[in-house]
Amino acid sequence: MTEGATGSAPQPATAGVFPGAVSARGTWRARLISWGRRLVVLAIVGYATYQVVSQWHQVSHTLSQLPWLRLVLSSAAVTAGVLFSPLVWQAMLDDLGSHVRVREASKIYLVGQLGKYVPGSVMALLLQMELARSFGVSRARSLIASVLTAGVAVIASLLAGTLALPALVRNERTVLWLFMLLPIGLVLLHPRLLTFVVDTLLSVLRREPLSRRLSGRAIGRATGVCLLVYVCYGLHLYVLAGSLDATRHMHGGLLLLLCVGAMGLAMTAGLVAFILPSGIGARELIVVAALSAVLPYGQALALAVVSRLSFTVVELATAGTAALMARPSTCGRGEP
Repeated sequence: MTEGATGSAPQPATAGVFPGAVSARGTWRARLISWGRRLVVLAIVGYATYQVVSQWHQVSHTLSQLPWLRLVLSSAAVTAGVLFSPLVWQAMLDDLGSHVRVREASKIYLVGQLGKYVPGSVMALLLQMELARSFGVSRARSLIASVLTAGVAVIASLLAGTLALPALVRNERTVLWLFMLLPIGLVLLHPRLLTFVVDTLLSVLRREPLSRRLSGRAIGRATGVCLLVYVCYGLHLYVLAGSLDATRHMHGGLLLLLCVGAMGLAMTAGLVAFILPSGIGARELIVVAALSAVLPYGQALALAVVSRLSFTVVELATAGTAALMARPSTCGRGEP
């Protein structure tokens, strides 16, 4: 039977000479990348574990100093920040011409964000695209809204991160290159340039360009909400750090600014280190480097560990709640 009769897709030319060569190369490459990611994650987790164990005296003492009320208030601040974040995605999607309610945006964004716990962070985008599709939003628009949200979030986090610059210059200069992205990002926030970038992406996806230019109002609103998110995250860290004796001599306002800057830049570092699940290791590096300016290293490390645990619990809880609250009401509508 001929190839056309069977409906089989044509094979690469090399497949006839070396059967299975192409698929074998692809399979081995995928396996090497997968194992490489796992080894990187294991190395980072192993190093972090070693640091905690080597500093266990200070870490355990710090953990014993944290009152339960402080832990609750700190988690509440994280929750507020996490719940504000879907509004950024909703603002970008709305400006693209698709409208979803806050509950629906929360489910799409928060549940989709759980994909970042898979190494590579691509799963987060795929999950958001499929969830948005169930509410009648095309995959292309959902993808662009997610990319715009990530871009705005990076710029806002770098703006917040400037508050921690003095501490980072003193303790961790190797991460200062991240601020090179700030002037480029600020320029790209201009509606005309950002619209050009989006139209280029749509062209790559073989979609029609935007019917109108992105609005400065929507971009400004998204950026403002992002900054509010980082203030909440900084407040979360401030509540924890403020309970320790080592920070009692420090002015509360200065400590809060340091914490907001630390959490802002930490989020950018976690996003840049996309190969790591939820930016594990990269985020903690920034938090420890910033807090080490006012705390002993072991105490800063302990707070970074508590912060990571708090974010994980809150993100799982809010995603589960959002999934239960929202129900697809426009399934089957919209572009594929």
